[in-house]
Amino acid sequence: MSKMAGLKPKHFLWETEGRIARIRLDRPERKNPLTFDSYAELRDTFRDLVYADDVDAVVFLPNGGNFCSGGDVHDIIGPLVKMDIKELLAFTRMTGDFVKAMLNCGKPIISAVDGVAVGAGAIIAMASDIRIATPEAKTAFLFTRVGLAGCDMGACAILPRIIGQGRAAELLYTGRTMSAAEGERWGFYNRLVEPSALEADALDMAARIVSGPTFAHGITKTQLNQEWSMGLDQAIEAEAQAQAICMQTADFERAYKAFVAKEKPVFEGN
Repeated sequence: MSKMAGLKPKHFLWETEGRIARIRLDRPERKNPLTFDSYAELRDTFRDLVYADDVDAVVFLPNGGNFCSGGDVHDIIGPLVKMDIKELLAFTRMTGDFVKAMLNCGKPIISAVDGVAVGAGAIIAMASDIRIATPEAKTAFLFTRVGLAGCDMGACAILPRIIGQGRAAELLYTGRTMSAAEGERWGFYNRLVEPSALEADALDMAARIVSGPTFAHGITKTQLNQEWSMGLDQAIEAEAQAQAICMQTADFERAYKAFVAKEKPVFEGN
């Protein structure tokens, strides 16, 4: 296992408090676009989180009133039009690997969205486990508006599972903005809170999660992702095996003893 509390990334902001990591993209003057370097560093960070024993949840936060404006027009889109197919495929695989790393990091991820979350910014929110937004949040999967398909970074697989096939198709074909009210009504956002309360609300949710059985939370995240491609019989068997593993943990025994003693269990993640 490794320690990540002292991580010093070059291309985004990283803070930890307790066992919660906070990430902010750090180009607020341009609504926090992504670059080749920030994509790669975020991918590598989430890959490393699998082995981190001092971080149990991650919160993506806005910076300067915006979440993320997607790929930088000048730093990414401009160079892409000059690349050959081999270079382009390497880039699209790298961005997809970022989403895979988020899904497979073993830690619950919360996105707290204010302002714009468009393109890859919308994807970051989509690939998170829990999404909280302000009423002013504007979310758009706007790939068609730059001449591309809506099937970017897993959008055609993940978005319909969150909001339904028809609604996802509308957003992915048109690239239009989904309002915060629509996002909440459709189940994309868990809830809406005022901007002044957004960070505190997201961090409170993270604190509630990390106070629970974090080893078991990792199992839950794995099953939520892996059961997409399973039949019902496979899923039930996978959950039987997963739960049997969790029953071997000390946290399971701690919960039993606390129940018998009429106390609140104190979990330690093992």
